[in-house]
Order: sequence, then C-alpha cells, then structure tokens
Amino acid sequence: MTSTSSTSFPHAHSALAAHGWDEDWADAFAQYAAQGLLPGRVVRVDRGQCDVVTADGVVRADTAFVTPHDPLRVVCTGDWVAVDPEGGTPRYVRTYLPRRTAFVRSTSSKRSEGQILAANVDHAIVAVSLAAELDLARIERFLALAWESGAQPLVVLTKADLVPDPVTLAYLVQDVETAAPGVPVLSVSAEQGEGLDVLAAVVSGGTAVLLGQSGAGKSTLANALLGEDVMGVQDVRDVDGKGRHTTTTRNLLALPGGGVLIDTPGLRGVGLFDAGSGVGQVFAEIEELAEGCRFHDCAHESEPGCAVLAAIDGGELPGRRLESYRKLMRENQRIVAKTDARLRAEIRKEFKRRGALGKAAMEAKRGGLR
Repeated sequence: MTSTSSTSFPHAHSALAAHGWDEDWADAFAQYAAQGLLPGRVVRVDRGQCDVVTADGVVRADTAFVTPHDPLRVVCTGDWVAVDPEGGTPRYVRTYLPRRTAFVRSTSSKRSEGQILAANVDHAIVAVSLAAELDLARIERFLALAWESGAQPLVVLTKADLVPDPVTLAYLVQDVETAAPGVPVLSVSAEQGEGLDVLAAVVSGGTAVLLGQSGAGKSTLANALLGEDVMGVQDVRDVDGKGRHTTTTRNLLALPGGGVLIDTPGLRGVGLFDAGSGVGQVFAEIEELAEGCRFHDCAHESEPGCAVLAAIDGGELPGRRLESYRKLMRENQRIVAKTDARLRAEIRKEFKRRGALGKAAMEAKRGGLR
C-alpha cells in the first residue's frame, strides 16, 4: 500500500511528525484524504473552537460537527482530526480518528459523567511536589486513571532541591515506589536541572501528559522541558505547598528534544470513571495475594483463610494499601453502577446475600448462647 503521508499530502509527514504523526495515523486518515480533508492534531480546545496543527501551520477550527451528547466523544487535546481545507469560513473539524488511548475522569456533577482530559497519550506523568507532605492515596488515585487510560505512568517528584538530605530523599522515593508498583519514580529539580535529562529521554518517544494538583510544579517542569518560559508560573503558599491554577486549558506542545507534551490545569478532584482494571494494576500485589484466599469472593475483612490479611499481619503488606484499595474499588463500583443496570442488580443481590449470612450467623450465635 502506498503511504498516504507521502502521496495524498506530501508535506504532512515532515510538518506533523514532530506532533506524533506516523504511518498508522496516515493509513487511518486515508479515507478522509480522499475527501479532500486535511489531517491535524488538536493542540487546544476552547468553547466549541480548537487550534489544530496541520501541515501548513496552526489553524482555528469549529467543532460543531463533532459535538455529540456523550461527553467522552467530544474533540479534546491530543486528538488527530480531519479538518476542512483552506477557503471555508469557518473551517470545521469533520471527525477525529479512533483514539489509541484516552485519559478520562468522572466529573464533579452528580450525573456521574466522564470527562476526557487528553487523547493519544503514551506517558502519563504524575507530578508530585516535595514541598508538601506526600499524599500516597492521591498518587494511587492518579495512577489508577493513568493505567486505565492505556498510557504508561511515571511519577515525578518535583522540587527535589527542597529535600537537601539525600537519605531523606531516598526514603521518600521508596515510599512512593511502594505505592506505585511497576511505575518508575523520578526525583527532579527544575531549578537545579537535576533529573531533567532522564525525564526528557523518557518523553522524547511519544506524547506525554502532565497531571497533578495545582502547585505541583507542572508548569515549571513543562518550561524546563521546553527550554523556555512558555507556561506561566505562580508562587505556592508556604503553609500547605499549594498554588493557584496557572494553566487553565490543556495545551499540546512539541518538545525540542523530541516528543509532545500536554500540560493540564491542576486537578482538585480526581474521580474514577470505570477504572476497575486501572485500580487492579495499582494494587497488583493485593490482587495477586487474593488468589491465595480460601474464598474466591473474599472481601479481605475478617474471612478465615484470607491471604491478604495474613500478609498484613506478617508485615508484608502495609494496612494503608488495603484501605486505599477498598476505597477506590468502592468508589469505582458506585460510578459504574450508576450507568450499568445489571451491575446495580448484582450489587443489591450481593448486599442481600451478605445481610442474610450476617443474620444467620447472629441467630446461630444466640442459639449457642442459649
């Protein structure tokens, strides 16, 4: 098959390669190229409009043709799209190509809808500031969403220069590694340039998204990777290490050393949205231990023969990990149940079954006393 990138739009490969264009995207776009549409990648979305980088530069396009009722199917930063050729006013995004990965969280609304934050991401960088006490549970929450998206997570501990003692820094890294099995953990100081070469090498091979709370140092990190002050930076409070939102939109930027970076606003709330497999990967050791439980539906609470509780008693598993696992699993189950009638019925059935078992146990206990 003849490469679409070299025939239908000859300059697209050289102009878009810096933003992640490859032969697979070219093949997926072939049908739209035949219609005279142009390929491009969304670098920013703002109220029904988006900036799209094309072979001829960045164009402003309207997303009115891609505004379904499903909030997970709207155009988002990182999408590869088909745009009208030059001449139309306004120019429209006609569709987007199937996403390879998608970073989704639940909205703060009570309707339990999902919100897509970024698409076609290879690396999810969870930025955590060392200027404040580590919140391991929040890190686990970010990682669950990252794993669920299909991207490879990476935890970056920013502002490492604020922890001058190398032994203390090593302990902090170890604590995060315990909460992030299978995930690289890197300490970085953008001020002193420490660890940036390693991070730049990791993100040079694809698209990375920066995630974290406001004040985590994401914009400073982005500027360091870009080699210039592109993103605004604000001071954080000394009291709690938090800052105001510097980045207000999701922006996609090509890095000078290769790769693409999506900077996101600080996320106050990070709700799960159908992220059961992601939670399972974050707590892989618990799910592995659970295979050795006596009962296949063990809740790891007080059941006899529970391998997870035995690991906690033996000091092999921190009790905090199990509590965090339970919390995220319950939260995710509630979100999924609101949109899955069959699961809601199964949950009610399970509650009734456990209630009946508890009642039978109490009656047996009373009988024994009598």
